[in-house]
Amino acid sequence: QVQVVESGGGLVQAGGSLRLSCTASGRTFSSYAMGWFRQSPGKEREFVARINWSGSSSTVYANSVSGRFTISRDNAKNTVYLQMNSLKPEDTAVYYCAVDLRRLGTYDYWGQGTQVTVSS
Repeated sequence: QVQVVESGGGLVQAGGSLRLSCTASGRTFSSYAMGWFRQSPGKEREFVARINWSGSSSTVYANSVSGRFTISRDNAKNTVYLQMNSLKPEDTAVYYCAVDLRRLGTYDYWGQGTQVTVSS
């Protein structure tokens, strides 16, 4: 199994920045991907960003965060980061990290989530 742990959430004012971290441990394939999702109360889970772990470092962003958020990886630490700049109140949500173990577009393992709150 794969363990997924997020950290870095907190309270920040609008216009500020936060960096979320996600570390995956356990059995993994060499070719996998990791993604960030978020969910606010009363809303469905929303895709935020995705990055391939090996080979191509292609990234994909939701339109709502494109230009403000940056996803990156540190292969040596098995860690993916989500740098969030120019935060808006509507970015407030629980952010989840997930692993697409076989890079098939289906996320197999999920973290517990980390709360991000952006005040106006």
